[in-house]
Amino acid sequence: MRARLQKLWQARAPRERAVIAVLAATIAVLLYLWLLQSGGRARLQLGASVVALQAQAARLDRDAEELLRLRALPPTPAAQGDLRSLVQAQLGAAGLSRALLKIDAPDANQVQVALGAVAFADWLAWVASLQVQHVRLDACRLEALSTPGLVSVTATLIRVRPQ
Repeated sequence: MRARLQKLWQARAPRERAVIAVLAATIAVLLYLWLLQSGGRARLQLGASVVALQAQAARLDRDAEELLRLRALPPTPAAQGDLRSLVQAQLGAAGLSRALLKIDAPDANQVQVALGAVAFADWLAWVASLQVQHVRLDACRLEALSTPGLVSVTATLIRVRPQ
């Protein structure tokens, strides 16, 4: 095979061989430059990804440390007493009592609440504050209102026992 290629090469005129050699060298140089450019671009993209991943890893480490710290704390005692009073007090503390339409307590460990126009972010913060008191959301229906960010809420809250 090699002898055949050499014979084919020798059969070409010297000028054709020079043109083929120059074209092959040009193609090789262009291919090398393209590979360098592609590699440099990929290196820059990976460098940006590494920085973002390092930031995420640091945040995960901080979150893990916070989780360990919180797990080491003694559990917050569950609020004893009337759940309805506790929910109303938390509504007042969150500034949502103006939106309260109805509150019913079917039993000692369950409360049904209906709120009119309330900011969704305020609703989420209120639910989070109830979780600290060992009260969780059992069922909920949210309806978006025409004003952006406002919702009406119908929710059932229950008292949970700390483990």
